[in-house]
Amino acid sequence: MRKLLNSLYIVDDTAYLSLDGENIVCKCEDKEKFRMPFANIEDIYCFSYLGCSPALMGKCGELGINLSFISPQGEFLARVQGKTKGNVFLRKNQFELFASPSILLAQNTVAAKLSNTRYLIKRSMRDNPTLDSDGELSRCIEYLESGMERVYEMQDTETIMGLEGSCAKAYFGIFDRLILQQKSDFYVTARTKRPPLDPVNAVLSFLYTVMTSAYTSALESVGLDSCCGFYHALRPGRSSLACDLVEETRCIAERLVLTMINLKQLNISDFEKQESGAVYLTKDGKRKVLTAWQERKRSTIVHPYLGEKIPLGLLPFVQSSLLAKYVRREIEEYPCYLLK
Repeated sequence: MRKLLNSLYIVDDTAYLSLDGENIVCKCEDKEKFRMPFANIEDIYCFSYLGCSPALMGKCGELGINLSFISPQGEFLARVQGKTKGNVFLRKNQFELFASPSILLAQNTVAAKLSNTRYLIKRSMRDNPTLDSDGELSRCIEYLESGMERVYEMQDTETIMGLEGSCAKAYFGIFDRLILQQKSDFYVTARTKRPPLDPVNAVLSFLYTVMTSAYTSALESVGLDSCCGFYHALRPGRSSLACDLVEETRCIAERLVLTMINLKQLNISDFEKQESGAVYLTKDGKRKVLTAWQERKRSTIVHPYLGEKIPLGLLPFVQSSLLAKYVRREIEEYPCYLLK
């Protein structure tokens, strides 16, 4: 089993990374802030426009360390990738399989997403039974369950996406009810993406970006092409297959956001609003979210398909490995991740 190593997050706008032997050196305003060896680093996320030296990028490519560049607002910009590795026949099978993919892949993905969303709502109701005093949450759960059944009646991606969109609208229509603290500062009426228009959407978009980058790295590590997906449309520069797999596990990020708000680990001072109306995390806000995310990654889960305990942070690699087995036809069906 792959070992879970550390992720390095650079959120200081003045930070610049360089290489010194076998060490990563971080300087802020020409002063060395820290240095650390590559030995225990799995990936680097750089939220700074200053970036890294070419020597460091080359070393990361050589060692297979994922180096992602993300804007201070949380928009994915680019990723450093070393030499293409893995079995070329695996990628050939992937291109052939996904050129006209079985609609079952898309159906299972959306059904898993709706099932995990339902799980999040039910868990919140179990912790706070009064949340459903008017039955609104129960009605949303029924709608999601109906969607899980109806998706298998649909035979094209466009129709499935329409169903997914309507279920997402219903879900985010009640998401505000799951926020129990700081109600005057944290509220959401709908999902807004580019740009996020409120603090809740800002932190959701931020975490979704981090998750997508992690899945991109995991897919490449098992030899799959992260840009060739089966559900999201192909688009230059987009990791469509990573976006496909993230759908199953979005609820993990959503649960973390609710926890941080309800425990007051985040507050309104951790966000900044721009003149355009866009809302983004501040530098300190990013630190808080990334620290909580890193702690969450170290928590242990029992994988429903493997029946084994794994750190949550290894889930992208486990799901990518299972998808590779499906592409190689070692298993008949790709097992989506389901919360239980």
